[in-house]
Amino acid sequence: MQDNKEILTAKEVADYLHIHPLTVHKYAREGKIPAFKIGTDWRFHKKYIERWIKEKSAYNFEGKERRKSVLEKI
Repeated sequence: MQDNKEILTAKEVADYLHIHPLTVHKYAREGKIPAFKIGTDWRFHKKYIERWIKEKSAYNFEGKERRKSVLEKI
């Protein structure tokens, strides 16, 4: 994937996230990943994908910390 591209294809996003392209299509259809359509093709803005990754990482970290604090209270 070229680093200077701002708009990515589903295949490029799949390569970036190390997941199958069909999973990227599914997430886009379900609104789980920021995407837009040009005709029948999904496209992804790189900065929104990077923001989505950061948000998911922060959410997962916070969830882990919450679970840890709950277990410590038990």
